[in-house]
Amino acid sequence: MRLIRGVKSARIVSPLLILLLFLPASTDAGMRAGPIRAGIIGLDTSHSVHFTRILNDPGDEGHVPGCRVVAAYPQGSRDIESSVRRVPEYTRRVREMGVEIVPSIEALLEKVDVVLLETNDGRPHLEQAAPVLKAGKPVFIDKPVAGTLADVVAIYELSKRYGTPVFSSSALRYAAGAQEVVRGKVGKVLACNAYSPASMEPNHPDLFWYGIHGVEFLYTVMGPGCVELSRMNTPGGDVVVGRWSDGRLGTFHGRRAGKRGYGGTVFGSDAVAPLGGFTGYPPLVARIVEFFETRVPPVDPATTLEIYVFMEAADESKRRGGAPVRMQDVLEKARIQARETLVRRFP
Repeated sequence: MRLIRGVKSARIVSPLLILLLFLPASTDAGMRAGPIRAGIIGLDTSHSVHFTRILNDPGDEGHVPGCRVVAAYPQGSRDIESSVRRVPEYTRRVREMGVEIVPSIEALLEKVDVVLLETNDGRPHLEQAAPVLKAGKPVFIDKPVAGTLADVVAIYELSKRYGTPVFSSSALRYAAGAQEVVRGKVGKVLACNAYSPASMEPNHPDLFWYGIHGVEFLYTVMGPGCVELSRMNTPGGDVVVGRWSDGRLGTFHGRRAGKRGYGGTVFGSDAVAPLGGFTGYPPLVARIVEFFETRVPPVDPATTLEIYVFMEAADESKRRGGAPVRMQDVLEKARIQARETLVRRFP
C-alpha cells in the first residue's frame, strides 16, 4: 500500500487523491496519447507510400489502426538509379498524408516511438539501423535486411547488444494461401516448390534483391531447418533445391524471363495444394503494428537469419558451378565477418 507521508489527518485527503494513490503504476504504453508514432527511413520504395496510406488513412480499405507515420527521412539508396529517382515523388506523396520530412535519422528519432527502415538498397541498412537500435526504438527492416549476409548477422548482433527488437519479412509470408497451409490445410508439409520473380541487382547477392519473396514463401510453409542446398542457374532463372534436416526437400524457382508471378505447390500428408499468390500489404502491416505494440517479432530472428543464409548459400553454389553447399559453413563465415565489422565500426 502506498502511504501519504507527512499527512496526519486523513480528513483533508480528497477522494481523487485517494483514487490516484491506489492506481497501478503507469507504463509508457498506458501513458501514450493516441497511436504509436512511426518514422520512415528511406522514401525510395513504393512500400513507403503503401504502408503510410494503410496506417494513416482510416478510409483506406486495408487500414490498420494503432500506429501512424508522423515523420520520414527520405534519403535511402546510395546509387541505384531506379530507387534514387523515386525519392522526390514519394516524398511529395507521404508529405500529403501528413508526414513531416526531416533532415536526418537523428532528427527522426526525436519524434517517433518506432521505425520502418524502408531504404530499397540493403547496403546502408547496417549504418541506418545502428542508431535506431541504440536508441531503443523497435524497427521493421524491409527486404533485404542488409546488402550482405555478414551485415545481416551484424544487425541482429546489435539488436541483442542494445535489447532492441528487429522484425523483417516479405509480405508474401502473410499471403492468404501461405497462411492457410500454416494453419494445417494440407496436414504436415512434406515438400514445397515456391516461385517468384528473381530480378537481380549487381550490388547485392542475387536472391536478396527480389528472390527473397519466393524464398520467404518457401520458409513460411517449410519452416527452418535447411542444412544443404544446390543451385542451377541460367540467364532466365534459377532453381535452388534445399535439403532439410528431417529429409524434406524444398525448392525455390526464380524467374527472370517470360510470364512471372508468385506462388507454388505444397505437398502435404493430407493434400497437395497451390500456394496461392500475393494478396496485398495490409496483413503484413498488421503484423508490424502488433510487433511495435508487443516488441516481440512475429517471426523468430533465427528463422529470418536462416532465410538469408539460404540465399547466400545459393550464391556460393552458383560460384561452385552448382555444387552442394552446407548452410552451417556459410553462416560461420558470415559470423566471422560480422564480428570484424562490429569491432571496426561499432566497438
